[in-house]
Amino acid sequence: MKKMLLLLSCITLSLLAVTAFAGDGSWDKVKKDGKLIVGLDDSFPPMGYRQADGKLVGFDIDAAEEVGKRLGIKIEWQPTAWDGVIHSLDAKKFDCIWNGMTITEERAKQVAFSKPYIMDGQIAIVNFKDKRFKSLKALKNYKAGTQKGSSGIEAVKKLAHAPNELKEYGDYPKALLDLEAGRIDVVVVDNVTGRDMIAKRPGKFKIIPGMISKEPFGVAFRKDDTDLRKKVQQTLDKMVKDGAMAKISRKWFAEDLTNPKKF
Repeated sequence: MKKMLLLLSCITLSLLAVTAFAGDGSWDKVKKDGKLIVGLDDSFPPMGYRQADGKLVGFDIDAAEEVGKRLGIKIEWQPTAWDGVIHSLDAKKFDCIWNGMTITEERAKQVAFSKPYIMDGQIAIVNFKDKRFKSLKALKNYKAGTQKGSSGIEAVKKLAHAPNELKEYGDYPKALLDLEAGRIDVVVVDNVTGRDMIAKRPGKFKIIPGMISKEPFGVAFRKDDTDLRKKVQQTLDKMVKDGAMAKISRKWFAEDLTNPKKF
């Protein structure tokens, strides 16, 4: 009986070892398919957006494509509505979300994030000629706008004075149109995105001095897809070490925002 119990214990341990060695199969599936399907909001400059000719460009596009190149797979981009992006990930419409997604405690309960690859934050943008708000604390009796499902919603809650009204938009360009038309007074947006918008339309908008919050960007995976997340993370780590991430960052931001030592 003791020998039988010992034999059964050994078999059980062997099966557990084989299962552990086999992994969850998430990377094997991507490798077999030869592609990584990535979900994104394709109107989120400079992380990922469409040029006039329809071509998809941006920091995240370049970074993901380099990861795909190093792993020997193609990157297939799947545009999706941002306010339902995690639901779409869970529904397996794509393999990960790579689109300047802020790592938050609430989101971390739903997805498994990579390590931060950029440190960003939330800022407030107003019309260039607006002289009412010279600081974040001066924001009083105002209407604010931000993107649905974005961390801008939580950032608004951190302001000294709550807005009289908070409008949520499908994307930031629509919010800026309302800002320019005077239908809202301020747009709360990611720092990198806001600065890109201002640079493309000089003399139209300006940033209220100061950061509302500091927020890291990460790539989001389904919690069960540990193997895939580790494979992508290992590749990103190598890109940070050999300077590839810094090169991509300088292309889009004129400085290196990817150095973990500065986070």
